[in-house]
Amino acid sequence: MRHAAAFLALALAAALPAHAQTNTKAQAQALELLKRGIAFRTVAGTGNQTFGYATYLKTQLVAGGFADSDVRVEKLGDTAYLVARYRGAAAAKKPIYISAHMDVVEAKPADWTRDPFTPVIENGYIWGRGASDNKYDLSTMIATLIQLKREGFKPGRDILLLASGDEETAMKTTQKLAEEFHDAELLLNIDGGGGELDETGKAVLFGIQGAEKTYADYELTFTNPGGHSSAPGKSNAIYSLARALEKIAAYQFPAEINEITRASFEAGIPNSDKPMAEATRRFLANKDDAEALAYLRSYPGLIGQTGTTCVATMVSAGHAPNALPQRATATVNCRIFPGTKTKAVEETLARVVGDPDLKIVELDTGTTASDASPLRPDLMKLVTRLIRARFPGVPIVPSMSSGASDSMWFRARGVPSYGVSPIFMKSSDGFAHGLNERTPLSEIAPSIVYYRAMLKELAK
Repeated sequence: MRHAAAFLALALAAALPAHAQTNTKAQAQALELLKRGIAFRTVAGTGNQTFGYATYLKTQLVAGGFADSDVRVEKLGDTAYLVARYRGAAAAKKPIYISAHMDVVEAKPADWTRDPFTPVIENGYIWGRGASDNKYDLSTMIATLIQLKREGFKPGRDILLLASGDEETAMKTTQKLAEEFHDAELLLNIDGGGGELDETGKAVLFGIQGAEKTYADYELTFTNPGGHSSAPGKSNAIYSLARALEKIAAYQFPAEINEITRASFEAGIPNSDKPMAEATRRFLANKDDAEALAYLRSYPGLIGQTGTTCVATMVSAGHAPNALPQRATATVNCRIFPGTKTKAVEETLARVVGDPDLKIVELDTGTTASDASPLRPDLMKLVTRLIRARFPGVPIVPSMSSGASDSMWFRARGVPSYGVSPIFMKSSDGFAHGLNERTPLSEIAPSIVYYRAMLKELAK
């Protein structure tokens, strides 16, 4: 299998520009790491193989030149996390963190065309759960770090790879990592950002994630004594809940802008039609311009970029068809604009409903609020240079994701964090979390070129 992987990597390199033909060993290793990684069923719950996967990655890092004492794997519940330190020349300088995750979303083999935990290479793609989220970037990053060791590169500051084991669920390993590691120059999240291709393969834009909204779930409950359905009274928990949800549906949170979303909107103006460009300019000049805000919010993809959103996602009510409901409950999911506390959103929902009988509780989702990271001119300049070496002139756009990624926990502790994954994909190839997840193999070589240059520049 190793010979086949090396042959494929060499074949891919032959079709690339000269600047991307210098890392054939790393390309072969990245593919092998990815194939082996997909085969580990790193899913939360019974049979979770994250500890085994982390242990495998440690053996590869140590074999690639890392001291055994500089790579550690720690168990936490049914999962694990990995820390690998690439020692630099100046221990006094703040390190650079690299964030990734080893776990994946559940995948049922019966639903897939191919077994999700058996890597398949076909038609220029690698298929399998984690093929894009996030084992692809993790594999290319580890291969890059080993390549730098192979070259004898000595960074000017430490580089720490922090790989979590439950990013897709409780994020307990991320919290643990952020508790221990929260004093860095910056964090590079290779599970965020990335480029978009149109269906012809032309690069449309590249996004750098500099902020994410806080994920929060609220449980809204009305309770009544209940009774026989033949004798209905004035109070009915289902009706109370219905009225409450109607009010929440009609409510829109105030408009908000931060440095990241402003830059994102500004970058989109040149490629927008006249009405969109005009609405965007007016919104940026005055976020409370009602007409401009209404226009932007008429597009589902832009609603969340203009402020907090809350939407009902689950309802449960009643206990028998011939009885008055004793309880009616709804879950409202909110994506909260950076800088706003979850408690403030809870209070807003209660005020909007305006019913003293409402009981509202924020559920434990394993998330936390975090502010946006400042746009760093040095990082923006570097990323722009590296991406445009491959796609000249492509727009580089700061972005705010709807949340949540591992960056959240580090931002909450004051670590500037940026999603910088170099993968470019078509929307039609985006199957992360879905059936038949895949990623084009053509991204391996340019990803290693990008990561190698980025780390050498930032850690020099």
